[in-house]
Amino acid sequence: MIANRLATDRAARIREVLAAVADPEIPAVSVLDLGIVREIDRDGRTVAITPTYSGCPATAAIEANIRSALAAADLSDVRLVTRLDPPWTTDWITSEGRAKLLAYGVAPPPASSHLHAAAAPTCPRCGSRETEEVSRFGSTPCKALWRCLACAEPFDRFKCH
Repeated sequence: MIANRLATDRAARIREVLAAVADPEIPAVSVLDLGIVREIDRDGRTVAITPTYSGCPATAAIEANIRSALAAADLSDVRLVTRLDPPWTTDWITSEGRAKLLAYGVAPPPASSHLHAAAAPTCPRCGSRETEEVSRFGSTPCKALWRCLACAEPFDRFKCH
């Protein structure tokens, strides 16, 4: 019973540490917010991550930041594994993560990307639904560039996948 509680406490501590590890490309959200952290095993010995896509240039930085944060919390013995299957999907972004993206000025993908991927995003600046895609390529590979037709401001939209 005590061992189970200690393992649960350790896993909760790891979750706390990872909640503070910011995504290097969008620092307003954590690796937990984005759903990059797939699993923290019950005994708190292994953390599984899935990059947003297999060629993500931030993957090495994310891994290094996670390892550094765990080491700083005296959890350097945690094993970090990468899982590519199933592939990451924008459906894994938490509701808190979506709210943080919007507050940061990035239009989040719809909560069910497979149902509404074609729907125009809401402008994160003025809230208008009158928006248009300018370029499929935004400031990072995981975002597209959009423009609001109401306020004329450009903004990034997190790509649905």
